[in-house]
Order: sequence, then structure tokens, then C-alpha cells
Amino acid sequence: MTNAQIIDRLKAGNERFITDKLEGKLQNAERREELTNGQQPHTIVLSCADSRVVPELAFDTGLGELFVLRVAGNVANTSTIASIEYAVAHCGSKVIVVLGHQSCGAVTAALAGGDNGYNLNHLLSHITPALASAPSGSSVNDVVKINAQKTVNDLESRSDIIRDAIANSGVTIVPAYYNLDTGKVDFL
Repeated sequence: MTNAQIIDRLKAGNERFITDKLEGKLQNAERREELTNGQQPHTIVLSCADSRVVPELAFDTGLGELFVLRVAGNVANTSTIASIEYAVAHCGSKVIVVLGHQSCGAVTAALAGGDNGYNLNHLLSHITPALASAPSGSSVNDVVKINAQKTVNDLESRSDIIRDAIANSGVTIVPAYYNLDTGKVDFL
């Protein structure tokens, strides 16, 4: 599949999710057996860890189709970048989706500021560039969208492997936004 076909496939799966017509394909014993010798997920999804956002369901995909990383605020930290590098270099994934979502708690916490303890402060520091870029008075959802785009930029600028795959292997990175109320994914 081309990258455009992969993105169209994700959009079609999302449409099935929105309309409650999930196909549930590639989720059986036969598929599990097919995957025992390896994986070749067509898409990497860097998503928030929020329990309301489940990429496999939102895109109506089966086993082995998505390589999903979930971390609060869908931030590009060292571990998520390394995991994406692995999928690009060793699994042949061609599309990377950075999936922010409506009413993100991590972005809300970053907007609120304050001392949240060492670990959470470190995580929220990855969202600070989005806060700095957002116009004054921006809503949490506006900042979520900016954060998804900034994360795309981080993946490109902080990884030679990802940058090389974009330049030479046709990898595409796209920011996206999941609407909690409808289930629709908007590709930004």
C-alpha cells in the first residue's frame, strides 16, 4: 500500500468506528498464527495514554496493523522516539500518526502549571513548546492540536533514523486529533 492508501484505510476504519459498523477483521486465531514469525505494521500511532482513546478501535484495525505507543500527552520522549525508530527501521512501518485528543488531561495539567512532582513535571515539559506557541487565550483543544504538530516536528528533528526514513524511504508523519464526543479522527 502507498502512504495515501494507508491513510485512506485509517480514515475508512474510523468511519466504521463512528457509525458503529466495526468489521473486527484480523482478530482471530488464524491471524495470531500468521504473526508468530514477525510483524509488519503499516502504521505507527503515538497516542495519549487516555483510556478513552484506543487507536486499534478508532481505526477498526486488527492484530499486527498498528504499532501503538501510548503516553500521556502523546509526547515524543526518548522512549517513544526509540520505539518509533524500531518500528521504522525493523518493522517497515511507513506512516506515523501523532494522535492528540479532545480534553487531554496532560495538556490541561500543563496549562494549569504548578508543581506536579518530578516525573509529571518532566512529562509536561514536553508540552511546554506547544503552550509557548499557542495564542493567548487558546483552549485546551487548540493546544492539543498544536502539541500534535510540535510532536511531529520533534520526531523529525530529534531522530536521525526517522528523518532519514522520511527523506529516503517514504515515511510520512501526520498529526491528528481524536474527538471524544464523536469518535472522529481529524487529520490535521
